[in-house]
Amino acid sequence: MSESEAGGTLGLEGRVALVTGATRGLGLAVARKLCACGCDVLLNYGHSEEDAGKALDSLSGLKGTAAAVRADLGEPRAMERALETVRKRHGRLDVLVHNAATWTPMRSLAPDHAALREDLATALEPLLSAAALLPGLMRAGGRVIAVSSSGAHRVVPGYVSLGVAKAALESLVRYLAVDLSEHGIAVNAVSTAKLDKGPGTVDEKAAAALAGRTPAGRLTTPADVADVVALLCTAEAAWLRGQVVTADGGLGLRV
Repeated sequence: MSESEAGGTLGLEGRVALVTGATRGLGLAVARKLCACGCDVLLNYGHSEEDAGKALDSLSGLKGTAAAVRADLGEPRAMERALETVRKRHGRLDVLVHNAATWTPMRSLAPDHAALREDLATALEPLLSAAALLPGLMRAGGRVIAVSSSGAHRVVPGYVSLGVAKAALESLVRYLAVDLSEHGIAVNAVSTAKLDKGPGTVDEKAAAALAGRTPAGRLTTPADVADVVALLCTAEAAWLRGQVVTADGGLGLRV
C-alpha cells in the first residue's frame, strides 16, 4: 500500500480543517485525506442529514477526527455561521477547502439567468464572506484552497454556468492570495477534469476515450485530487500563492 493509499501524514497532524460540500464525491475524498493525515476535519453540508451521517461513518477509525457542520451556502451569512461554529469548537482554523458547487446544464445561447446567478454565488460568496474573518481565525501558515475545473478554460458542452463560475473563482483566488498573504495565509486552487467517482458516474465509452487521452493512462479520481489538496496544505507549499494546480493526469496537455 502506498503512502497516498494509507493516508500519509504530511505534517498535518492536529490541523483544523473545514471542507465545504464535504459529504460525498470530491469533497468527501478531501475530508478523508485530511482526516487520514491527522486533521480535525469539519464536514460542511447543506441539507441531507443522511449523507452527513454516512460520510462521518466512512471516516471512522482514521487518524484525525471528523464532525459535521450544517450550513446551506446558498443562504446569506451561512459561511459566517460555519466559521463561528469552527471558532466555538476549536478556537481556530488552519485549512479551508472550498469545494461546494452548484451546476445547471445550459448553453450560452439559452441561459437560465437565475441558475447562472446561483452557480456564480455558490462559487464566490463563501470565500468572499470568509475572507474578512480569516485573519482573526487563522494563524500564520493557514491555507485556503478552492476547487476549480478545466471548464474554467475550456468549452465543455452544457457547462457554461459552472465554467464561468469556476473562471471567476480562479480570479478571486488570485486577489485573495495577495490580500491574505500579509496575514501569513496562502490561497491557491486545484483544478481537475472529468472525475471517475465509481460505477455509473462516467459513460463507459466516454471513460475509455478520456482514459486513452490521459498520459497517466486512466481517469482522475477524487482521491487523486485530494492528494494534491493535502500537498498544498504542507509547510513546503508555503511559497505557492494564487496558483491553480492542475491535477488531471496530464489530460489537459493533449490538444
